[in-house]
Amino acid sequence: MFNNLMEREFRQALEEDKSIVLIDVRTDGEFRMGHIPDSLHFDMFSPDLSQKIQGLDKDVNYFVYCRSGARSANVCSMMANMGFTKLTNLFGGLFDWKGEIVTLS
Repeated sequence: MFNNLMEREFRQALEEDKSIVLIDVRTDGEFRMGHIPDSLHFDMFSPDLSQKIQGLDKDVNYFVYCRSGARSANVCSMMANMGFTKLTNLFGGLFDWKGEIVTLS
C-alpha cells in the first residue's frame, strides 16, 4: 500500500525531511522539460523499470510523481508489490505542483 498526498502536504514533507528520495516516472522528454529538483528519473515505460526499482533500498522513504498522479500511483502499487513500504504518491502530479521546477537543455 502507499499514501496519496495533495501538493501542499507533499511539498511540505519534502522541505521537512531531506532523507526522502523523489522519483519522477514520466518519459525522458517530460523529465527534460521540467522536474522537481533532485529527482531520480525512472521512465515508467522503460523495459528495465522493475530492474531499476529492485536495486533500490527498501528501507528508504520514496515520494513518486508524474504529470497527473496516475502513472506514479501505478508505480507505487508495483513497488508495494515488490516489498517497499514507505511510498507516497503526489496526488494530482505536476499539474498541481507549485514548487520549484528545473529543466534540462
